[in-house]
Amino acid sequence: MKSFALFLAFSFIVFSCGSSKNVVAKSSGKKVVVKNASLKNIESNYSGKNSSAINKILKDAEKYIGVPYKYAGNTSDGFDCSGLVCKVFIENDKKIARRSSDQALEGKEINNKEIRPGDLVFFATSGGTKVSHVGIVHTINSDGEITFIHASTSKGVMISSLNNKYWNKAYLFARRVL
Repeated sequence: MKSFALFLAFSFIVFSCGSSKNVVAKSSGKKVVVKNASLKNIESNYSGKNSSAINKILKDAEKYIGVPYKYAGNTSDGFDCSGLVCKVFIENDKKIARRSSDQALEGKEINNKEIRPGDLVFFATSGGTKVSHVGIVHTINSDGEITFIHASTSKGVMISSLNNKYWNKAYLFARRVL
């Protein structure tokens, strides 16, 4: 019984922020399974200016930094990754799906050079090409480093860098929903 409980706890941590569905995006009327795209040596076209709507989204996301992770959470008592994104967008009168795998189908796919603050970045934290995590692009530094705000299972709501080996390896793609 004790080993079963440990197995359940481990499974909860590993699979807590996603879905087991493959993400399929529509491109020119065709269905295409989205594949992992490395961010190494990508130069950004970001101009450094955000709209007021994007600044408001980022400010609202920042106020939750430090809130603990909570499976299926979407309140200031605790968030999972997609719950944070959903809550911040709802606070800004923007409707978005609740699950990260569904969020990955919203808006339009953008190439890595087009990423800017406010875009959503998607990850396969369990390997493969299945979306299991989402974050909101926070900043793009002058050296091209992309940071994103998200709900981490280990540290709650925080800002991380796509330069981090773990996140860079897990990165799948970005979408613009604003």
